[in-house]
Amino acid sequence: MEAFEIDQVLQTLPHRYPFLLVDRILESDWDTRIVGLKNITMNEPYFQGHFPGNPVMPGVLQMEALAQVAGILLNKRNKRDGQIAYFSSIDNARFRKVVRPGDALNMEVTLVKARLNLAKVKAVARVDGNVVSEGDLMFHVER
Repeated sequence: MEAFEIDQVLQTLPHRYPFLLVDRILESDWDTRIVGLKNITMNEPYFQGHFPGNPVMPGVLQMEALAQVAGILLNKRNKRDGQIAYFSSIDNARFRKVVRPGDALNMEVTLVKARLNLAKVKAVARVDGNVVSEGDLMFHVER
């Protein structure tokens, strides 16, 4: 796979700042597996209130970042850049470690099932090789 930088991310996803939570794609087979990166910096808008003096990336935003990586995979797989993959469920979500400014959030998404306009993925986020969050995400894909 050739480099998939922020300009390709912006072409593929409909999300924009401050809600774009993917900086680049590190690897993908464009069919069943993808790995994305989000560099966590102190200037993220949610750190103003979560938590002052102890900045922690909210778990729900970690799930959203994983979902955005899944959205890139689904868009590329379906050859439909810009389509929206809406959450329909999150199962087995686990938050194992805190994510702080300075962390590189590596997000791996593996397609479990895709039928018609539904898709299910297994998503795992890691920092320094350690699992920080994970879950089974289901989507309704816009057609």
